[in-house]
Amino acid sequence: MEQHSPLAHVRKKEDGAWVTHDLQDHLLGTAERADTFARAFGNHDWARLAGLWHDLGKYSSEFQHYIKTASGLGYDPEAHIETVPGRVDHSTAGAQYAVENLGLKGRILAYLIAGHHAGLPDWYKLDAPGGALQGRLADRKHLERILTREIPSSILGFDPPTTTLPGGRDGFALWLRMLFSCLVDADFLDTEAFMDPDRAAMRGGQSGLAALREQFDTHMDSLLRGAAPTPVNEARARILAQCRKAARLEPGVFSLTVPTGGGKTLSSLAFGLEHGAAHQKDRIIYVIPYTSIIEQTAGIFRGIFGEEVIEHHSNLDPEQEDRKSRLAAENWDARIIVTTNVQFFESLFAARTSRCRKLHNISNSIVVLDEAQLLPPEFLQPILDVMNQLTKHYGVTFVLSTATQPALHTWRDSFGATKIRGLEPIKEIIENPDALYEALERVDVELPADLQAPRSWNQMAVEIARHESVLAIVNTRNDARELHKRMPAGTIHLSALMCGQHRSEVIAAIKQKLHNREAVRVVSTQLVEAGVDLDFPIVYRALAGLDSIAQAAGRCNREGVMPGRGRVVVFIPPKSAPPGHLRRAADTTISLLHGDSGNPLRRDLFQRYFENFYVRAPSLDKHGIGEQLAPDDGLAVQFRTAAYKFQLIDESVYRAVIVRRNGESKMLLGKLEKDGPDRWLMRKLQRYTVNIPEYQFIKLEADQEIREIWSGIFAQHSDTLYHPDLGLMTEAGNPAAEGLIV
Repeated sequence: MEQHSPLAHVRKKEDGAWVTHDLQDHLLGTAERADTFARAFGNHDWARLAGLWHDLGKYSSEFQHYIKTASGLGYDPEAHIETVPGRVDHSTAGAQYAVENLGLKGRILAYLIAGHHAGLPDWYKLDAPGGALQGRLADRKHLERILTREIPSSILGFDPPTTTLPGGRDGFALWLRMLFSCLVDADFLDTEAFMDPDRAAMRGGQSGLAALREQFDTHMDSLLRGAAPTPVNEARARILAQCRKAARLEPGVFSLTVPTGGGKTLSSLAFGLEHGAAHQKDRIIYVIPYTSIIEQTAGIFRGIFGEEVIEHHSNLDPEQEDRKSRLAAENWDARIIVTTNVQFFESLFAARTSRCRKLHNISNSIVVLDEAQLLPPEFLQPILDVMNQLTKHYGVTFVLSTATQPALHTWRDSFGATKIRGLEPIKEIIENPDALYEALERVDVELPADLQAPRSWNQMAVEIARHESVLAIVNTRNDARELHKRMPAGTIHLSALMCGQHRSEVIAAIKQKLHNREAVRVVSTQLVEAGVDLDFPIVYRALAGLDSIAQAAGRCNREGVMPGRGRVVVFIPPKSAPPGHLRRAADTTISLLHGDSGNPLRRDLFQRYFENFYVRAPSLDKHGIGEQLAPDDGLAVQFRTAAYKFQLIDESVYRAVIVRRNGESKMLLGKLEKDGPDRWLMRKLQRYTVNIPEYQFIKLEADQEIREIWSGIFAQHSDTLYHPDLGLMTEAGNPAAEGLIV
């Protein structure tokens, strides 16, 4: 095929004919999309220029020669993926052009353009891998290659951007990431429209929040008509009504303070739908602390809205970028997204294109933080800072939904020193939380006489086994296995060593047994404490944070239909909780409850608990994220280093493994190995992943129990590695790695 115009991309049709994508068309198309995305926060002019100049380097004769001849077949359909060794650098030229023509303002565009494949760079070399922008801008050969080419004035001509950044210097890093998101999503979508027009045609067409509200109302009317007239159900109906009423208030930060079992999930969704319809919001993002419970919430929402719901918590991002992996990345262009704390907050501090792509779709949304008390203390300050920026400048409404509200307001210690720059103001949705807590009180909590006296697993197994239906919750996966192996045959085990599909099936079986009033004993980690609707007459809880004890109590007499009150028995396990978060939480509980003979779950205790808990943390910004992201006068920011350090679950501690549990998982793995990552495929494989400590991962790989089936994606190889009851079989745990995954 003869081709004289500069090319951006090429693809081969099924009949073997080549189709080409004109470079000018791609730049204009990307600019138009980026412009549209950035209008949500008022900076379309910056995004448009970034789109026009992001691929200027493709005008070079080197790139054009490579895309047309490198494959030996006439064209190379992956020539535009520059992160592969041997490919032509086509992103630096546009960054240099921006700086040469716009000076300091051009550095802003340079970050975006230089990073649109490899991710946002650091200004200068520090801790994170990858090249620094300062060095890339210094080598002018990339710019000189294109200045000799004939480039249309529609691409090079420009008006300098005039809109100002939201949030001033404090908001610079988030603003630049938002612009970056607009650019990379626009680039992905314009590329997809050429490379895979059938896939592109499937995008869009979602219902608005007002239409989803009608579906929700129909569902809730049916649910309420079928609900028994119990005190708990009457309280749930009042909570729902108050959520709908408060949704008419102006956007901002809200708290939804409801005891466990009060129906927070559906009531917070009702608030989101009403608030979205009243204030023209684009989507609802439901953020959940654990992957182990996300499937239940997503399942509830899909039961109402079908495929309008996206469930996104993949840690299966391929390390090697290619055409398919780029097109498999999520951009959250949906009305309802269910995701995790890790995915949501790490994306807000990310540098990688696949993580940042979705950010612009967070603007003008409602974000429900389910179990908000589980935000990690060592990252709390940068999290609160970015939440304030999103609320004030990007049209985001936050809902802090929990039975145990953390102390996220601005507060000072007894010497007047600021301990937290918090969220202000926080508006409570429930009209009288204290009265609600009193109305929904349905358990008695029994504390040990001595909070320092441990009991053995043998002792606990004997005591727990006396009950026909009982739930025992422990602090770690190793503890769960230790207790479980001492329990009578038929006792059910639950932990995150079981993949999501396995857990869902087991939880469904437990619910059915409870519904049928069959005897059922369960030993679980804390994965059942948030969002898992189980209802036992008695619950045993290993000593933990006060919030965890309250959550455990929510699995006891949940529906309030027992003839008496439920029992929650707190015990001291044979080993202390592992160092770090779990140990500090348990120690804070001991300190708070020592000498206190009152109800340990009364609402006034929780603010004191969290203030003490945060004070015990070594730092609320352990890795100095705020310092890395503060621009100097030359706009130097360490984006990649900040992203490298902002890991809620340290990737150097845990790794993901896909398990071969059943026919579906084996089929999906075969598809991945043959064809590479695809969006639908990666979503399905999320259901079959297990996270394990790095040291165990290394041993399993060395023993050929697991193997790499795609770049950066590992799967079970040995048929005996996954137990039908216990999940992934690993050696005894490492205390340093315990407590991060439940």
